Amino acid sequence: MGLPVVTGASCMCSMGTAPGQIVPTNQMSIRVGGKPVASIADAAPMTNIAPCGLCTSLANPTVAAATAAALGVLTPQPCTPSPAGGWMCPGKVQVGGKPVLTTDGQIMCAYGGAITITNPGQTTVTI
Repeated sequence: MGLPVVTGASCMCSMGTAPGQIVPTNQMSIRVGGKPVASIADAAPMTNIAPCGLCTSLANPTVAAATAAALGVLTPQPCTPSPAGGWMCPGKVQVGGKPVLTTDGQIMCAYGGAITITNPGQTTVTI
């Protein structure tokens, strides 16, 4: 079991070039260090999962088009998070009726990357 994720946590896509942020919106009443705790329901692109820099996946149509235009030279394009499914997280502690998102969580991107938590936004509470 990992650390619970709170507002301002960092995430990284395996196909991205820079970290993004996690912004919980599913519930605002349970807090750690004054920040709302995320649940596995916080999986909306752009709302809960911010872009991770530039995307390098050729499964992303914008990357594929830019790479083709550059005669096969990989040409990363701005990341648009596209979660496929929900957060996979082994925890059983719940917040707002949903399991808490922890540093063990991972969500797949429709373009082939895996988005993982790199910094939970807090280090004082473990579950």
